[in-house]
Amino acid sequence: MEKLIRRVREAHTLLCIGLDPVGPDDTVALKLRTIIAQTADYAAAYKPNLAFFLSREGGVELLREIVALVPKEIPVILDGKFGDIANTAEHYAAFAYDRVGADAVTVNPYMGDDAIVPFARPDKMVFVLAKTSNKPAHSLQDVALTRGGYVSDLAARVSCALDQQHHNIGLVVGATDPAALARVRTACPDQWFLVPGVGTQGGDLADTIKAGLRADGSGLLINASRAIWQAADAGTAARDLVRQINFYRPALAYA
Repeated sequence: MEKLIRRVREAHTLLCIGLDPVGPDDTVALKLRTIIAQTADYAAAYKPNLAFFLSREGGVELLREIVALVPKEIPVILDGKFGDIANTAEHYAAFAYDRVGADAVTVNPYMGDDAIVPFARPDKMVFVLAKTSNKPAHSLQDVALTRGGYVSDLAARVSCALDQQHHNIGLVVGATDPAALARVRTACPDQWFLVPGVGTQGGDLADTIKAGLRADGSGLLINASRAIWQAADAGTAARDLVRQINFYRPALAYA
């Protein structure tokens, strides 16, 4: 977490750049390198999506190459949405951290703390899915609990409790439901949130920051994937997004 906090403070950015490479194999590697080169000044973190690499011939090798290209001061979040029992999770953690070189992962908490704790190494971060940005016809996350709240709220509370024991555990909370984002922030005032869904999926930037920003002007990583990948100039797109995000942050964030 120290690496993330240091990067956010030094670069004055909350922008997480998602790397979801689409297109022919022979052009993707060059485009990934170009995006990193153009956006490194503006990124609080990079988030390669594991599925977009595994679907390619030599995808793991490409992923390792791209992670190695990211400047050492910028955290890399491997978006694998891992979620399995403890002994399997330990192998996923070894892959993400020891083979790929990631600084953080995303984890599905459906199997409980067994699926989360193996990733909670002292120098790594875990972002646990609480309220995702998609809007399915049948959502487990939105099932109401008899004691109040929703399954997504329970996932957040469990993750916060685990953070007290293991540290460096944050949450994935989508921008497409600002009310849920505000509710999770109230329940977990100190956690870092990884926030997908701004832009193409319909999440509003101003509403997202209002609902999820911590009192210190931090605590959010606002992800942008397609907005960067599809831009004519990735660096300009990233710079403009950082300016928009910082417009809604309090002056304290720049101290």
